[in-house]
Amino acid sequence: MATEKTFYLETFGCQMNAHDSEKVIGTLQQQGYRQVESEEDAGLILYNTCSIRDKAEQKVFHRLNDYKKLQKAGKRFGVLGCVAQQEGEKIFERAPYVSLVSGSASYRRLPEMLERLEAGETRITGLDDRATEETFETEFTARQNPYRGYITIIEGCDKFCAYCVVPYTRGKERSRSSSSVLAEARRIVDQGYSEIQLLGQNVNSYRDPEGKLSFADLLAAVGQVEGIRRVRFTTSHPRDFTPDIVAAIDAVPTLCDHVHLPVQSGSSNVLKRMAREYTREWYLERISWMKAAKRPISLSTDIIVGFPSETEDDFIQTMDLLAEVQYDCVFGFKYSARPNTPALVMIDSIPEAEKSLRLQRLLDRQREIQRVNYSKQIGEVLEVMVEGVNPARGQIAGRSTQNKSVNFTMSSPIAPAPGSYLMVKITGAFPNSLVGVAIES
Repeated sequence: MATEKTFYLETFGCQMNAHDSEKVIGTLQQQGYRQVESEEDAGLILYNTCSIRDKAEQKVFHRLNDYKKLQKAGKRFGVLGCVAQQEGEKIFERAPYVSLVSGSASYRRLPEMLERLEAGETRITGLDDRATEETFETEFTARQNPYRGYITIIEGCDKFCAYCVVPYTRGKERSRSSSSVLAEARRIVDQGYSEIQLLGQNVNSYRDPEGKLSFADLLAAVGQVEGIRRVRFTTSHPRDFTPDIVAAIDAVPTLCDHVHLPVQSGSSNVLKRMAREYTREWYLERISWMKAAKRPISLSTDIIVGFPSETEDDFIQTMDLLAEVQYDCVFGFKYSARPNTPALVMIDSIPEAEKSLRLQRLLDRQREIQRVNYSKQIGEVLEVMVEGVNPARGQIAGRSTQNKSVNFTMSSPIAPAPGSYLMVKITGAFPNSLVGVAIES
């Protein structure tokens, strides 16, 4: 009797990585593997890695070191994703018990690599350079999210921001055909999902290989698939953000009224050093398009503080931008040097203590903005999609179309299922969430 093939997969990082893992899991299952819940129960242990933030590589190697004792039990190890692409065969040197190293652009070759692994090979690599034109499309995606279906429409990045490792770990921008995206959207609906999130490192840089649809056209087309109630997309790049995206959000009710548009800095001088290829004024013009929309559009962003040579005046310009734009959410980070990036040649002149201070000042200012803005929604009635239940607090957790967390109560003792929709009257607000009561018929 053949030995059962089992695997354990742990994912680090962003939504793109999480969705990549869904596709990897589906591919493994198609190859006869069964997913298990712990490293100890698995024959094959995989880590899908991220290298965006500082010390990501150390975290992965620490995890590998923690479980290297399992090698004696005949278990095999694989490192996938951005750290795999970044470190390449050096992983075999640092962790010789690893048998498989594959970057995300090589996942399409997973069946072949698994066959080689099963045949006894001990050093298998799947590493692509930026010349690859391939995307990882599979009908075997094992969707792990109970209420939202993800679709990657574009992989890679051509922007080469000075601080970012993604162009080197994810390859060049490669878009899927609009036909394949729409076919996957229909499959997702058939699986019971009513919310879809379109993904890409720069999702709005999408270029249809078939030449049929622009990004805005694709958004509208996905939103018009029968059975879809919500469509989200992330992450957008300001350089490719166009007015027709706003027009699509206005015209198609299923497109969520939320845009995540990373600014990174409010200073044009810093943006130039970051190689972001736009100015503060350019960015604010795109914000003005959204402010003029018929539907109020919720805005969120990413900001890096302490980039090399960022002056106090540069930082104040970023703080002023918060007040001007009035974001509903800000993800703030301290600059950290990443391997292979152009910023490595810049002198990281801002002391770590100053970076921490600036980040705290930024988050404090943003928290006050959100406290005021969220409180303005008290008394409104919002459609909320259920994401889960918090028994300890006696609340149901959900999300509005504007991507705001809503915690609410209801009189029914039976909790609604994840992915269901309820109308909720907002009765209170915190800086990061809304509170309400379900309106029950």
